[in-house]
Amino acid sequence: MLNAMKKNGGVLAIFALLATALVSVTHLLTEDKIQEQQQKELLKVLNQVIPAANHDNELYKSCTLITNQQYIGTPAPMPAYIAEKNGEPTGVAIEAIAPDGYSGAIKLIVGLDMAGYVTGVRVLQHNETPGLGDKIETRITDWIYAFTGKKLNGEKDPAWAVRKDGGEFDQFTGATITPRAVVKAVKNVSLYFERYQQELLSQPLNCQSES
Repeated sequence: MLNAMKKNGGVLAIFALLATALVSVTHLLTEDKIQEQQQKELLKVLNQVIPAANHDNELYKSCTLITNQQYIGTPAPMPAYIAEKNGEPTGVAIEAIAPDGYSGAIKLIVGLDMAGYVTGVRVLQHNETPGLGDKIETRITDWIYAFTGKKLNGEKDPAWAVRKDGGEFDQFTGATITPRAVVKAVKNVSLYFERYQQELLSQPLNCQSES
């Protein structure tokens, strides 16, 4: 009986080794393809928040990490992609967190030109309620497009709030917390860029070294 147990244990060990090897080989074969797909998706979003006509550099490579919990919504370093045309900066796309969504944190990316006008906003990840809070997605409604072309006029700009709070951004029927959180996050990113623009633009491109 002991010999049978040893034999079965050996067989299981061999299967475990084979399974581990198979997973490792699969990972190696698909790693480059996954990375390529991720870069394509990132470039697609970047070109939505910073129009392609506004830059001639590879945005996903022109990336630096910024840290500022007050304005970026998280203590973790977040990527900022610097747009350039003819060697001159034309704008930036900053990833940020709205920490106070209804169902948790909302990850988004905000595009701004050098004058501080919003060139685009997209939600990258969220857990908001389907049919209510998910209206922040472009596949559901066009609500997120309301930011495009707007500029924050100081920290106390009354327009940068949902209508229920006296601002100019629509809330959703039955869901005010989600749009309120997104408006606040975009406002904070705008404030960050207004106050730290030169510091951001002078930072080294270091996202690749952190990946």
